Amino acid sequence: MGFHAQQAQPLMARAPILKPQARDLRPVAAAVIGLLLSSAALAQNAEDTTPATAATTATTTLPEVTVSASGTNRTVDDMTTPVTVLQGDALVQQRGASLGETLANEPGIQATHFGAGASRPVIRGMDGARVKVLNDGAVIQDASTISPDHAVVSEPMLATQIEVLRGPSALIYGAGAIGGVVNVLDNKIPTKVPEKGYEGQVEVRAGTGANDAATALSLTAGSGPFALHVEGMARNADDYRVGSGWGLGNKVDGSRARNAGGSVGLSWIGDSGYVGLAYTRTQARYGLPGHNHSFEGCHTHGLQLHCGGHDDHDHGEEGHDHDHEEEGVPVVDMHSERYDLRSEWRQPFAGVSAIRLRGGVTRYHHDEIEGGEISTSFKNRAHDMRVDVLHEPIAGWTGLVGFEAAQRRFSATGEEAYVQPTRTQSQGVYLLEERRFGDFGVEAALRHDWQSVYANDDGLVRKHKGNSLSLGGSWRFMPGYRLSAHVTSASRLPTAEELYARGLHMATSTYELGNPDLRKERSGNIDIGVARTAGDTTYSVNVYRNRVNNYIYGRTVDEHDGLQLLQYAQQTATFTGLEGQIQHRIDANWTVGATGDLVHAKLEDGSKIPRLAPARVGLRVAGKWADWRSEAQWQLVKRQNKVADYETETPGYGMLNWRVSYHQTSSDGTPWQIYLKLDNLTNKLAYVHTSFIKNAAPLQGRAVSLGFIKQF
Repeated sequence: MGFHAQQAQPLMARAPILKPQARDLRPVAAAVIGLLLSSAALAQNAEDTTPATAATTATTTLPEVTVSASGTNRTVDDMTTPVTVLQGDALVQQRGASLGETLANEPGIQATHFGAGASRPVIRGMDGARVKVLNDGAVIQDASTISPDHAVVSEPMLATQIEVLRGPSALIYGAGAIGGVVNVLDNKIPTKVPEKGYEGQVEVRAGTGANDAATALSLTAGSGPFALHVEGMARNADDYRVGSGWGLGNKVDGSRARNAGGSVGLSWIGDSGYVGLAYTRTQARYGLPGHNHSFEGCHTHGLQLHCGGHDDHDHGEEGHDHDHEEEGVPVVDMHSERYDLRSEWRQPFAGVSAIRLRGGVTRYHHDEIEGGEISTSFKNRAHDMRVDVLHEPIAGWTGLVGFEAAQRRFSATGEEAYVQPTRTQSQGVYLLEERRFGDFGVEAALRHDWQSVYANDDGLVRKHKGNSLSLGGSWRFMPGYRLSAHVTSASRLPTAEELYARGLHMATSTYELGNPDLRKERSGNIDIGVARTAGDTTYSVNVYRNRVNNYIYGRTVDEHDGLQLLQYAQQTATFTGLEGQIQHRIDANWTVGATGDLVHAKLEDGSKIPRLAPARVGLRVAGKWADWRSEAQWQLVKRQNKVADYETETPGYGMLNWRVSYHQTSSDGTPWQIYLKLDNLTNKLAYVHTSFIKNAAPLQGRAVSLGFIKQF
């Protein structure tokens, strides 16, 4: 289903929610003070000349970080728009079992959280199709934008870098990405031959929160112009434990998850570029907590829900009378296969600096299994292609022009086939240009999109097109300081699900009605930021306002005992927010920092946006002593009382996490490390307001993870 639907409250989720008391923060404060003192002691005992490479966050090393998704391979310091990059130790420490979990603590980013199996990023209060997820610049073709209980087919353990960006650079990947773009980089297609003929990495990890274990292995070998890459991973987790005080027990029933995946890639690499192919297969099996069978047989009479049948004889479509209470929690069994082509040809002819090609074919399928039988099957058959042509400087301007096209055939069959089979064809052309004028940098982007969405059963066809443009600039008004601003006017075209949905979706306790007459969205965004990128104290702060005309959302028109009838509607919505981070390097051995974000959003009629991300503030302390690294993070999440109709408030909470790692080098010069993660040290009961099943699946309680990484 679309992510814009109102908050649903499953029957089993109606446990009382306890409001946090002031005394709940005392153990958190004590732990933070203790970690501060211990970090200070470590710093005083260490030599002043010890480098602080691991204790320093990405903020102090921004100039060295290249942003692949920028289109022109600029560094973070050269970007005119907000960007978040996770790589190296920072990625290892923040990495979770899903993409949403991995990014959830970054400023301006939260996650949808659907138990342990599915979680997608929420950026600046926007989710679903408004956040585009890429794999090295190519769209990931799964079913995660259709419903929050569908997992993103991207494995953080195999990622080498994760980038999140907004503004002009994001526009080249789709005007509909109003929230932002998440680009996951990997090594599945080699772009260089290893110097010693081979290189790789192995990682093993085990934890207590869900009795989980994971293993990942990657290897690249090459000779002459050829390089071969193989990688694989496997993860297994039982039902996870929640924080203390939950009225439904100490574990989330049905939250167990298993997944495995791997790829094989082969490249030909020459002096002027490369071309490579890869095959990737991903499998996952995870439970759907909060699934509510009491709504079976519910149907609509116009814009009203009717449950219980007519005179208790008609149970909807086919009289469902088997007993689900003995069947346990439904399970998703997902399989995805993808073939990727990546190529780059540098300096092909005069005036062109490079030509890049990305293409892929995806075969995605998942079954929702209840009582050992398949109840609903989802299929997505898709192919996509994009070509970027980077030109040499023209009157001082550098940039690229590109074209992309994709086709998706989506179908659902079975009890919860709430979307009829559809075929979506989309194309886009775009232009990105940039130029520096001394201390000033200017970036501009243009894009035109058009799409056709075919409904197989009804024979309907809806065609939309839209233009988008963005202009941004940065001013280095002092050495190490940067002021940036950009404005964007973008079109988002309706998805097939928003147009044609019609049916019951028990995973989210909703009955959805699409609207074939939906028009394109038109958003106007302004973003202003200031940053200090050098020195012992570094920071970045961005304020933004996004006004979306014809904003598409699920309007609740009726409710029956927790089941909501949603009709996709449109009206103007406004998002206003702030996000920032600051850190101070006290000496060569330890640093302190803080992060924070908030977003306010409302519809034109004064009502609230459903599942709006709450405000947060976080504190961080990092220390280093010899080969040891240590970091403590405390995050305070505010109570969310700005709720939509039929939506309940969510209490706030404070959560303390601690990381420690030991780094060494083998006799052959390759690095290895052992790391320990302690999450939710105070075992806080925490609810995720952005989740459809927040009361049925709180966040994980206290958990300890131990891992080992070895490069070779």
